[in-house]
Amino acid sequence: MKASKWQIWTGISLVGLSVLFYIVHYLIFRDVHQIFINLLSDIAFAFIQVLLVGLIINHLLTKREKQARMEKLNMVIGVFFSEIGNQLLSDFSKSDPNIDIIREELIITRTWSDEKFKSVIKRLKTYDFNVKIDKEEFAGMRNFLLEKSEFLLRILENPTLMEHESFTDLLQAVFHLTEELKFREHVIDVPKTDLNHLNIDAKRVYTLIIIEWLNYMDYLEFNYPYLFSLAIRTNPFDKNCSVIVNED
Repeated sequence: MKASKWQIWTGISLVGLSVLFYIVHYLIFRDVHQIFINLLSDIAFAFIQVLLVGLIINHLLTKREKQARMEKLNMVIGVFFSEIGNQLLSDFSKSDPNIDIIREELIITRTWSDEKFKSVIKRLKTYDFNVKIDKEEFAGMRNFLLEKSEFLLRILENPTLMEHESFTDLLQAVFHLTEELKFREHVIDVPKTDLNHLNIDAKRVYTLIIIEWLNYMDYLEFNYPYLFSLAIRTNPFDKNCSVIVNED
């Protein structure tokens, strides 16, 4: 309410000052005709000012701010894959009974174009991701995710997540899987029905994370080639990859 009153009084003051200066102009030059010419010119130019300031400049500033936010978000995504994502991709790919069907499509090279990434993503969106994780593997995954739970919570608190719906969905799926495993102190003893339930939760994460990983790799190739180089040398789907650089 106070802010509203302040705006009203500011508007009244500005209009009053404008009228005052027009009166001063008349008292000095005694030319009403010129005053109206200037007034109409100012009003006519006001529409151009609205176009320049209110639309074009504001649009450019908004676009620049969005790009800056997305840059920060991609840094968060990079940290996520470094801390959690790459390990989950490795675990899921080892537990995917049909991984050989798509493995070749996930061997990313430096020659991949943006169109290539989009084509593979489109193809994988029709792929029936599946995992068969046994109790021992879930026990190991439980320990890993619980170790990273505080890190995951910090990411979820990041306000920039609202800019990236698919990554937010992925984080929620990972957090849900972590919570499911957290409440099972002895995963090794769960019945088959419960194991199937956990595999459904894992499949949800697998389906989302692999698409997000490809989008992030696409981003790295065209923005940070040195990070992209490390990423393809540690590709969890490439059995022959090596972090050691042997080429010239």
